[in-house]
This record gives sequence, structure tokens and C-alpha cells, in this order.
Amino acid sequence: MGDFWVLLGADYCGKSAVLEELAAREGRVLPVSVDPAALDEEYQVLTELRRTLGRMAPGRHSPDYTMAILNVAVAYHLDRLHRAPDGRTPLLDSYYYKILAKCRLFGLDEEPWRSYWSSLPQPAGVVFLDTDPEVAWRRSGSGARLNRLEYHGSSPTREGFVRFQRELRGALVDGAGHLFVEHVPGDEAGVAATADLVLRAMKE
Repeated sequence: MGDFWVLLGADYCGKSAVLEELAAREGRVLPVSVDPAALDEEYQVLTELRRTLGRMAPGRHSPDYTMAILNVAVAYHLDRLHRAPDGRTPLLDSYYYKILAKCRLFGLDEEPWRSYWSSLPQPAGVVFLDTDPEVAWRRSGSGARLNRLEYHGSSPTREGFVRFQRELRGALVDGAGHLFVEHVPGDEAGVAATADLVLRAMKE
């Protein structure tokens, strides 16, 4: 397994758009994401998994069940790393870091998953897309597109979303603190310009 990088950030920070832009360029960087548009046919089962996760209310299911489902996304990233072609640098959408951070915020930070995820191969570096939660709220359609793992409270509100996203950012930064992290603004430039900044951070 060669070097790889992780693109990290809170919800609606712009990762998907940047990864789509990089995929369209067909350069050395190989974007890896569980977004439906980025999945090959053999991985389409993950599309239904995303829908299932979006409907899961925190605390409704046992921690083992919830974390086992979340681990499927982690396993997908590992499989893509295993199959990455020579000469290309995988750029993973969040890897396990965002999943682990959300598990901690929702009280699901339990063994054996925590130790297992933390034992996985580590990236050469992390590019962190920093986006103001207020901008992210607007990108979410003022809450219309949120799932149950993206806000505090029983229903999506601006206050519950902004508070959760600020806590999530802190948990993400803390979780990646042992790695080289390059911060890139995710709400100041267009998608193409942000993609250029990501490549510059990766020295690609």
C-alpha cells in the first residue's frame, strides 16, 4: 500500500464538490468517496447504506449495530486503497476520522471499533477544508438536506446544526492531531480554486 491522503472537514464543507472536480481532471490524485456519483457499479450497495444511516436516530439502535454499519464505509476505503493503481495518490473522503468523531459526539465511542479504526494505516497527511458553519447551513438548504447525524436536537434547526458542526470540527482536528494537517478555506473560493489549493497542499 502506497502513500495516501485524507480530505477532511465538517458537514457541507465542500468535500464532495472538490473530489468531483479532481476526478474530472483525471490527474495523479485518485479521489475516493462513498458519494453515490463516485461509486463504481460493484460498490453501489453502499448507496442504500447511506440512506439507512441518514434515517438512523442517535440512540435508537445498539452501539454495536450502528458502528458495524459505519464500518462498511471504512472497509470500502481500505478496499480502494488495496486496489489503487500504481502512479496515483488516493485522496480519501474523511476515511475513518469523521465516523469516529461523530461516534464520540453521540456517545458511541466504544471498543472494539475505536481501537480497530485507530490501528488502520495512517495517511501521509490531511487536507482540512475549513468552512464556516453558517455557510454550511445555507449549503444544506437551511436544513432541508440534513440527516440525523448532522445536528443536535430532535429536528434540524440552524442553532442545533451550527453547534454540532462546531463541536464536530473540534473533534476532527483533535482526532487528526498526530498527523500533518494543512488547513484550506472551503468557503472563500470557487470549487476549481479550492481543488487547486488541495493539490498544492498535497504537493501534487
